[in-house]
Amino acid sequence: MSKHAGTAAQQSPTGQVSLFLLFWTFLKIGGTAFGGFMALISVVEQMIVERRKLLRHEDMLDGISLASILPGPVAVNVVAFVGYRLRGASGACVSAVAVILPSFVLIVSLTIAYLTWGQLPVVDKLFMGFIPAVTAIIVSTAWAMSRKAVTGIREGLIMLAAAGLLLGVGGFFITVIIILSAGVIGWALFRKADTNPQTKPPPPPEADGPSDKGGSKPSVLVAAPLFMSQFFAFELGMLGKLFVTFAGMSVMLFGGGYVFVPLIQEIVVAGQGWVTQQEFVDAIAMGQITPGPILISAAFIGYKVAGLAGAVVATVGIFSPPILLMLSGTHAMERIKHSPVIRAALGGVRPAVVGMIFAAAVVVGRTASVEGGALWVSMLICAAALVALLRLRVQVIWIIPAAGIAGLLLY
Repeated sequence: MSKHAGTAAQQSPTGQVSLFLLFWTFLKIGGTAFGGFMALISVVEQMIVERRKLLRHEDMLDGISLASILPGPVAVNVVAFVGYRLRGASGACVSAVAVILPSFVLIVSLTIAYLTWGQLPVVDKLFMGFIPAVTAIIVSTAWAMSRKAVTGIREGLIMLAAAGLLLGVGGFFITVIIILSAGVIGWALFRKADTNPQTKPPPPPEADGPSDKGGSKPSVLVAAPLFMSQFFAFELGMLGKLFVTFAGMSVMLFGGGYVFVPLIQEIVVAGQGWVTQQEFVDAIAMGQITPGPILISAAFIGYKVAGLAGAVVATVGIFSPPILLMLSGTHAMERIKHSPVIRAALGGVRPAVVGMIFAAAVVVGRTASVEGGALWVSMLICAAALVALLRLRVQVIWIIPAAGIAGLLLY
């Protein structure tokens, strides 16, 4: 009773989720979701679906399916999908900015330290503790989703086949093949099953109400000239070149951030000469130790070229075009998903996505430390995280920091 009342209290008077709640929720998620895109998606699932009940499991599965076949970072696209479903275009923008912001601040700080002292902080043991906890988070998320999406033997077989294909073959094209094939199979198996239509959510608002306009305008007006001065400290032509370069690359990103690494390396190292080969490698390493997507490494390159303004422009360039494509796809999906044909296809796609999430847990788990006594430590952290998530209902944002501390003490 109190939990629902608390959530309602953070909504606007019209019953909508407030933009502040979206920003604060995704800011916390963006600051704790270490471990790759599926870890971030799992934390979003835990916070938005499991705890706050703002969306259904089926909605999240639909968002993951769409994000998997569109260009750009899957996790950020899913966040934009969630924000759009809850508060329209403004909600998508606020959610995406909030989830990227912690990683952006961290990588800019690391970049400044790197360019000043020429070395990276030593965080190996901390991140050794993150990996088994991330594995547990992904497993718990897949388990929660499976209870809704896998309701019979046919759905279970689709889930197992998807997991087996992703683990056995892998790659972006297999991901697309799994989703498309599952859609066809779902249409063939479930098209005659006339289930009760889902309740269609209200369309997202076109504009924000007066309740979203906070009373912080004076502070914004004071801070704006200081922030904008960073832009005028550099030639606008260079900032434009940075934006066009990263925006152009972003729409060619299919298959995850690691597929993108060779392309960005060829352009920014060999083509533009903005960073050296060693600096590029170190930038990717810094992107891996932030809680956000690996593509946040673009901020390192932008900062090296044009300071803070360059970091902001490069980051906006690498994330904004895929988000716009995701919002267009989401709008189209909302218009057609309630047709019997699409609903039948989604009946096959959703268990396939669950299988892919289980497969992601296996892939992440394989990277955990297993040498000597480290195997038992990794298993202990993973088991403790699973118990905390599934039995004790501990919030995900506490799991990752606790696992990092355990890694520092036990490895």
